[in-house]
Amino acid sequence: MVDRVRLAAALLLLMLLAGCGRQPSVNFFADGMPPKLSDWHVLDVEQGRLRLNAGVVPYDLNTPLFTDYAHKLRTIWMPEGSSAQYRDYEAFDFPVGTIISKTFYYPLPAGQAWDGKSVARRPPSDSVLKGESLELSKVRLVETRLLVHRQDGWIALPYVWNDAQTDAVLKRTGDLVDLELVAADGSREALPYQVPDQNQCGGCHITDNRSRLLSPIGPRARHLNRDFDYADGRENQLTHLTRIGYLSGAPDPAQAPRNADAADAGHASLEQRARAYLDINCGHCHSPTGAAITSGLFLDARTEDRHKLGFCKLPIAAGRGTGNRRHDIEPGDAAASILSFRMQSTDPGEMMPEVGRSVTHREGVELINAWIQAQRSSCDDMAADRISADDTNG
Repeated sequence: MVDRVRLAAALLLLMLLAGCGRQPSVNFFADGMPPKLSDWHVLDVEQGRLRLNAGVVPYDLNTPLFTDYAHKLRTIWMPEGSSAQYRDYEAFDFPVGTIISKTFYYPLPAGQAWDGKSVARRPPSDSVLKGESLELSKVRLVETRLLVHRQDGWIALPYVWNDAQTDAVLKRTGDLVDLELVAADGSREALPYQVPDQNQCGGCHITDNRSRLLSPIGPRARHLNRDFDYADGRENQLTHLTRIGYLSGAPDPAQAPRNADAADAGHASLEQRARAYLDINCGHCHSPTGAAITSGLFLDARTEDRHKLGFCKLPIAAGRGTGNRRHDIEPGDAAASILSFRMQSTDPGEMMPEVGRSVTHREGVELINAWIQAQRSSCDDMAADRISADDTNG
């Protein structure tokens, strides 16, 4: 009898131990707004690391959107047996039940523990993501934004991480986090990091001004067509998503569109890098369907017309955002170009993008300025070309 009791106790202990090692399933909430990020079980804090739950797949972009030098851990989760449908240009067609997450974090300055404000100003390429997880002693988590596909469309939910870095809480009205960027040379720059409210999320994610519905921005073929260091090895993201059943209808990556890495001067031209930067940072609004359609300035990847790209184009209702400059882009003269002025400004009434940053992206401004300076045509030449084209078409 004693042996049977001991055996039963041993079996129970083994079951309990096995249960402790099992990750909880991802929770999809078809309605409501869960107050904590942990309610979803997309990401879990475990043994000093931020880890992905089972079935949650990380991804990255060829050129990331700039957000105050924050690094980003991006993930996709879909219900078992479902997949997204491939599209060449638009965001993939994700099934109802999809959860896309984006965690904004900063590496800590080398050799320093968290002091309440100091974070490192390092490029996203200098990643601290290892084995699809983050070591919390080396980073500071700021916020995680969820984009959730429900029956009636996508909803955006911003969660802000607590001081203990154990969980994040829903902040529908946004938040302000006071940080300080520390460069490699030790110089410091104040960073009032703005967590957007739910309405501000729509400022970027409403990519079709007619429907006014939210949509993903990053998960598009041209942004995802690159390799990623998964926990089980390096693989092209389109190939990986197809192999695990998360993507249907995708061509071979060599046949799919691909944006350049804006920071990779060794493998892409200045034109390719500048256009990739403008596409991801500006093209979701400045496009023939975006929220900035009335501006007539289109900076998305499809636009080829140089006048619509801003060359020698007069602004429409830009107000003091022009900085007393005449054209959106003055070929060969970045200092005289409205685009450069607005990228450099941190004044809310002048800067572009209007949300998502509090400091100037120095490397981004440098890239776009170099691109503008490299343009050789003049506004007189472009005007003559347009007149000639009108006469021919007429």
